[in-house]
Amino acid sequence: MNDGCAGVVGSVVVKTEAADVEALRHHGDAETGPGLLDFAVNVQGTRPPEWLKRRLVSSLDGLGSYPSVAANLRARETVAARHGRSPEEVLLLSGGAEGFAMLPRLEPSLAALIHPSFTEPEWMLREAGVPIVRVILGHPYRLDVEIPDTADLVVVGNPTNPTSVLHSAEDIHRLRRPGRIVVVDEAFADAIPEEVESLAGESLRDVVVLRSLTKTWALAGLRCGYALGHPDVLARLRRGRAHWPLGSLQVEAITACCETFAVDLAREKADRIGVLRRSMIERFDSIGVSVHTPAAAPFLLLNVPDGNAVRDELRSRGIAVRRGDTFPGLSSDHLRVAVREPTETDMLVDALKEIL
Repeated sequence: MNDGCAGVVGSVVVKTEAADVEALRHHGDAETGPGLLDFAVNVQGTRPPEWLKRRLVSSLDGLGSYPSVAANLRARETVAARHGRSPEEVLLLSGGAEGFAMLPRLEPSLAALIHPSFTEPEWMLREAGVPIVRVILGHPYRLDVEIPDTADLVVVGNPTNPTSVLHSAEDIHRLRRPGRIVVVDEAFADAIPEEVESLAGESLRDVVVLRSLTKTWALAGLRCGYALGHPDVLARLRRGRAHWPLGSLQVEAITACCETFAVDLAREKADRIGVLRRSMIERFDSIGVSVHTPAAAPFLLLNVPDGNAVRDELRSRGIAVRRGDTFPGLSSDHLRVAVREPTETDMLVDALKEIL
């Protein structure tokens, strides 16, 4: 592990302490549990929609056979058609996070992780012994810092977890340099109306887009996602990969969720999320809770003094929220909450009002 690597905050270099490395593996599912009202996990819903469940159930009889090459190709063709790409530019993944585990196969000499953001990419790269530099975005978390020229791999989230910031495609393009690969984590891009600022539809040799299907379709337990990129780069990512890396149900789910019917439903869900998010921001404003805006994702970043104590108090009242201090660049005064329906939001707001 590169426990003594440097990070960048504007023009100031700071030390990445070994003590905060374990925090990289803290995720929202550790915050919730049976009987808790869950604002900690960003999955929309507690189970897949009925149409998707029926689709998966109808595939159960095929589990006696190994996943077929034909089904894999059909899934890649469906994903490719969804984004205007070729099937050769699609790599099916066992959840978007599998793509992060593949990044060391690109053999970067220096990887730049733009934070605050999802921490799994940094963990995976550190575990593989890849030298790391952290690029910490200060409030308001915009891409207004320089990446070290020596970084030949850059990882950025868009929209970014947990800040809910949506970077412009133009800003992401500015990260590109000869000899560098830019990896864009678009796990929540399908929750953005019209998927604006996405690079998923652009065929670029030096950009890899990672997508997850587990959030919008409540498939966290099945692990479904894909990578979009140049065939040569994807070949490097899958080097040494196990045979049959995805099960038949995963392949079927990816196909189903990328068909026109599902994409149209996702657009409707994105519009609904936008309505709920605006309402939640208004509710938090009404009780004096600071919310980072503009916000674009299906979650919000709150700034609450002594946030971890507030989080513990909320948990004692049956409500789970995500701590923010495990994200590089954030503090214990930050909490992340998923966008939820009004009845659930009412419970959270009422509890916060009493606590604060």
